[in-house]
Amino acid sequence: MENLDEKILDVVQDGFPLEDHPYAALGKMFGLSEEQAFARVESLRECGVIRRLGGVYNSRKLGYISRLCAGVVPEGQLDGFVSEVNKIPAITHNYIRSHAYNVWFTIIARSETEIEETVLGLEAETALHDVHILSSKKMFKINTVMGRCAARKVVESAACFVPNEDDRRRIKLLSKDIPHTLTPLQDLGVQASEIQGDLNRGIMRRFGAILRHQQAGFDANAMVCFSVTDVERAGNMLAEDSHVSHCYERAPFERFPYNLYAMFHATSAGELQSVIEGSVDLLGNPDHVVLTSLKELKKTSFCFFEG
Repeated sequence: MENLDEKILDVVQDGFPLEDHPYAALGKMFGLSEEQAFARVESLRECGVIRRLGGVYNSRKLGYISRLCAGVVPEGQLDGFVSEVNKIPAITHNYIRSHAYNVWFTIIARSETEIEETVLGLEAETALHDVHILSSKKMFKINTVMGRCAARKVVESAACFVPNEDDRRRIKLLSKDIPHTLTPLQDLGVQASEIQGDLNRGIMRRFGAILRHQQAGFDANAMVCFSVTDVERAGNMLAEDSHVSHCYERAPFERFPYNLYAMFHATSAGELQSVIEGSVDLLGNPDHVVLTSLKELKKTSFCFFEG
C-alpha cells in the first residue's frame, strides 16, 4: 500500500466522516477532491483490504450474546465442517489453530440455548467433537482498529438498550456494508446524528472500515492463552499493548488450564514471536500456550435483527 492509503486507513477505521458527503470531508484532510478520496477508499475495498465499511456494534447491549467455541475436527474431515459452518450466519469467525483443539469459532445468538443448538447441529452433521463453549468472565480489551500506532482500549458499561422499530432498521442496515456511493448515509436513509447517538450510547463501538488483517499488512497473528493468578493485573497489562486486539478472562477447561486469552497481531512471524516473548516476560513467565492461526476459515460481520 502507498503511504497515503495507510494514512487514509488510519482515519476511516474509526473516524469515517459522519456527513452527507463524507468523501468530501475525507478529501479535505489529505488535499484530495471528493472523487479522489472516494476512489482511494473504493480501491481499498475492491482489493480486499477493507472487508466492510459500516457500524461495529456491541452485541451484548443489543440483547445478543457471543461465545467462543473450541473443538476438534480430524484434518481429513475439515472440508465438511467448513461447508456446514459457512451456512450458519450466527458463526462469524472460524479458525484452524495450532493445538489439539484445532478449530475455534465464534457464535452470536439471542440465548445460550440457541448457541448450544448450533453446536449440537454441527456435531450431528460434521466430525466436530469435544466442544467447549466459552463465555468471557471479564473483557479487558476489544480493539478492532488495526494500525501501526493503534492502542485504543474500550471500556464496557452495563447500561442496557431497548431498540424500537426505527433502531432495529438502522442497526440492521449499518451492520452491513454501506453503499459504494458518494452519499452512502443519504442513500441508506440514515442520519449522521443517529449514528452519533449510537456511538454516544455505547451500542456502537465505532463506525468505519473493518479490515482484513492480512491484506492490511498484519500477516501474523496468534491467540496466546495464559494461566495467571492475578488475572486483573495481567489483563490490564496486556490491554496496554498495541499488538493486542482482544483480551478476555475465561474459565479453564479440561486439557486447557488457561484463564486469560489475548489475540496478538504483527506484520511478520518474527515480530509476532518477539512481541509475545516480551509479554510473557512482562507477566513473569506464567504457563502459557501460543495458538498460531494456521488458516482463516470464515470471517464475517454479524447482521443484527435479520429476519
